[in-house]
Amino acid sequence: MSVYAIQLLLNAGWSACSFGLRRLDLAFGELILLWLSIVANIAVFAQISATAMILLIPYLAWVTFAGVLNFRLWQMNRVLAERPG
Repeated sequence: MSVYAIQLLLNAGWSACSFGLRRLDLAFGELILLWLSIVANIAVFAQISATAMILLIPYLAWVTFAGVLNFRLWQMNRVLAERPG
């Protein structure tokens, strides 16, 4: 359950970094940790229940999609910030 608890904390941390702090760079780093924790959860849950493992796959897909969006927005904001007046 500790792997699951860590994943839940990282999930909340991503929202705080992205929406609360508006720091897409920190949010992306947090999202990488979240993604890795979901993979760890899948590995742990696979030993307990195949159903639990399978139910985590859409969550991993969603976090992967969110990561792509987060990274792209971070890139776009950096480009816009570097533009002259």
